[in-house]
Amino acid sequence: MTARTLASIGSIVLGVLLIVGGIATWALVSSTLAEQNITTPDDACLPEREVTGPFTAYCQAQIIQEHTLASTDGLTYAELDREDPRRDMAMNSSFLQASLFTSILAFGVAAMAAGMGVIFVLIGLGMRDVRQVVEQPVRT
Repeated sequence: MTARTLASIGSIVLGVLLIVGGIATWALVSSTLAEQNITTPDDACLPEREVTGPFTAYCQAQIIQEHTLASTDGLTYAELDREDPRRDMAMNSSFLQASLFTSILAFGVAAMAAGMGVIFVLIGLGMRDVRQVVEQPVRT
């Protein structure tokens, strides 16, 4: 086997692995979110939807922030006095938002991995096609 053939096969195999890994990661994050049984409230940007994907997770994080700021007179956790009883609620709010934003990031990485996998497969197929054209005898 030539180096070009190995590079072509390697690119295709790597691409397939990235696609499978991206899809598996997306499914895992989605099912983990679904297990939490979170539903966006009526006043969210996507109302009354089960949180299972990046858009519903984002809407849930945003509405948590809105509700928290409404309850704390616009003050964040760091701005609240240490003795303020609302500080625990603001801390929980920050934790929930961070968890939701982490899932959004995981969805993005999964999509990027799958997209890069498609690109690697296409590169590998392109390398194979170029090799076939180069190795064909010239007809006169």
